Amino acid sequence: MNHPRIFDRRRLVLILWALLTSGFLAISLFGYQVSKQAIREAIIGQDLPLTASNIYSEIQKDLVRPVLISSTMANDTFLRDWVVKGERDVAEMARYLREMKERYKAFSSFFVSDKSAIYYTGEGIFKRVSPTEKRDAWYYRVRDMQPEYEINVDPDLANADALTIFINYRVFDFAGKYIGATGIGLTVDAVRRLITEYQERFQRTIYFVDTQGRVVIFGNHTGRAPDLRSAPGIGPLIDTILKDKSGSYQYLAAGDNHILNVNYLPELKWYLFVEQNEEKALAGIRQTLYANLAISLVVTLIVLSLTHLAFSRYQVNIEEMASTDKLTGLLNRHAFTILIDKLLAEYRRKPQPIAVLLADIDHFKNINDRHGHLAGDQVLKKLADTLQASLRESDMAVRWGGEEFLLVMKGCDLAEGQRIAEALRQKVEAMDFVLNSLSIPVTISIGVSQYDGVELPEQTVSRSDAALYLAKNAGRNRVKVG
Repeated sequence: MNHPRIFDRRRLVLILWALLTSGFLAISLFGYQVSKQAIREAIIGQDLPLTASNIYSEIQKDLVRPVLISSTMANDTFLRDWVVKGERDVAEMARYLREMKERYKAFSSFFVSDKSAIYYTGEGIFKRVSPTEKRDAWYYRVRDMQPEYEINVDPDLANADALTIFINYRVFDFAGKYIGATGIGLTVDAVRRLITEYQERFQRTIYFVDTQGRVVIFGNHTGRAPDLRSAPGIGPLIDTILKDKSGSYQYLAAGDNHILNVNYLPELKWYLFVEQNEEKALAGIRQTLYANLAISLVVTLIVLSLTHLAFSRYQVNIEEMASTDKLTGLLNRHAFTILIDKLLAEYRRKPQPIAVLLADIDHFKNINDRHGHLAGDQVLKKLADTLQASLRESDMAVRWGGEEFLLVMKGCDLAEGQRIAEALRQKVEAMDFVLNSLSIPVTISIGVSQYDGVELPEQTVSRSDAALYLAKNAGRNRVKVG
C-alpha cells in the first residue's frame, strides 16, 4: 500500500544543498573582495547592505507571518461555513478565534460579520459595528477596498485600546460574495521588542518610518526624534530617501559618519531604516571577517550532514506513523483527509464516478466480550487484509474507527460499488476466522453511496453511513445503498 508523502526528502535536501552552498559561495566571494579593499569601503559598499538585507529578511519573516495566518483564517472552511449557516453558535466562533490566538501567539483575533455587523473575538460577541461610529471606520474601509488585506496600526477596542498592528483580511463565501473581515493583531510593544532583539544581534540601529518621514516603531535607544525632517544630518535627505524607497546613504551627526541602508516593505507600507555608526564598526570588523567565513563553512557542512542523516533515517517511519493505522496497516483518517483532496482535485480535472463503501463488523462487541479484545484485534486485522487484497491499486481502504472500514473506489459507479460490496460481504461470510482452534463466525454490513460531484466528502460518507444504518436495522449481513 502506498502511503501519502508528507514531504519530498530528496527535493528538500537538494534545495538545502543549493541554498547553503550558494550562501557559502557568496560569503566566500564577499570575503575575497573585502580582503582586497579598505575596511571603510567594505562597510559602505558591502557589509552594511548585506547586514541590512539579513535584517530585512528576518523582519519580513516575522511580520509577514501574521499576514499568512490571517489569510489562512479568511480561507478557513469552518469560518465560512459558520457564517453561511447563519452564525448560530457564538461559542463555536469564540472557541475558533481563541484557538487561533493561542496557537499563533497573537495579541488578538477577530471576525466581523458583514450580514449581522457583529464583532466577534475569542470572548464571544464584543459589539456591533456601525457606519456612524468613528472607531468602526476601519471595517467599512476594509469592506470597500480592492486588495485582499491591509495592515493598520490602531488601538485595540477589545484590549483596553492597546496600540496594535492589525492584519485586516477580507472574507468571501464559497460563491465569492464578501461576508466579513477577519485577522489577528500584534502589539506594537511586541514588534518593538523584536526590533530591539535585532539591534542587539546585529549591532545596528533599526527603526520603521512611515511615508511621511515619521518614526512609527523603534527599538531601544534609537536617539531619534519622531519627525526625521527635523533630525540633524539625516533631515535634508528624507525626501530623497522616501522617493527612492531603497538604497544606501551617508550623513554626519555629532561628529560621526553614519551609514544608512533603507528598504521599503510593501506589505507594511513602511520603510526599514538600518543604521551603522562607522567609527564603532571599524573596531571589530577586521577580527570578525575570517572568523565568520570559517564558522559559515563549518555550520554549512554540519547542517547538511545532519539534515541528510535525519531525513534518511526518520522519514519513512514518520510518514508511516502519520498515515497508517497501527493495528490493521490501513490508512487512517489523517491520510484519508490528504488523499481525498487529491482525489477530488483529479475529479475536477477529469470527472469519473467515485463509490464510497462503509463497512461495519456485525456484533463485534459480542466477539470482544466472548473471546477477548486480542481476538477482536485479530478479526480486525484479518478483515483489513481481506479488504485490502480485494481492492485495486487505485482504491483507498481506511480504518474509519472501531470496527468500521471506509473504502473509496475511483472509476466505480453506484451499481458497480454495490456489486463489489456484495462480493465482499459474501467473501467475509464464507471466510473461516479461526483463533486458538476456535472458529468465529464473522459477517459485515455495508452502506454504499456515490459522490455526486458537488457535495463535500463528509456528506458522501454520511450517506454511506445512513445506508449502513439501514443494513443494520434490516438484520445485518447485507448491503444497502444510500
